[in-house]
Amino acid sequence: MPVPLYDVSDVEVLGHYRLRLTFTDGLVGDVELSHLRELGGVFAPLRDPAFFAQVRVDPEIGTITWPGGLDLAPEVLYERATAHTIRRPTHAAAGSTTKAR
Repeated sequence: MPVPLYDVSDVEVLGHYRLRLTFTDGLVGDVELSHLRELGGVFAPLRDPAFFAQVRVDPEIGTITWPGGLDLAPEVLYERATAHTIRRPTHAAAGSTTKAR
């Protein structure tokens, strides 16, 4: 089953490579991204916890970003967030806030 295409609308840094994400359908879930520390290339700056904590939401692209234009796919984040859900989307919001990509 394909992952729905919902944008990230809010991000909160919880601590050691953990984020709480809110999506446009109302889903709120925690994601653990410590695996990014192992990646090189464009992901190398994320090894620094202070840099990781600079995460922001870019509403134009509907996902989280870091300085320099580094971002992660919102559909992957959504899938990870559903594994650690804090709040499920409401039925009314679930069908009304998808974004065509």
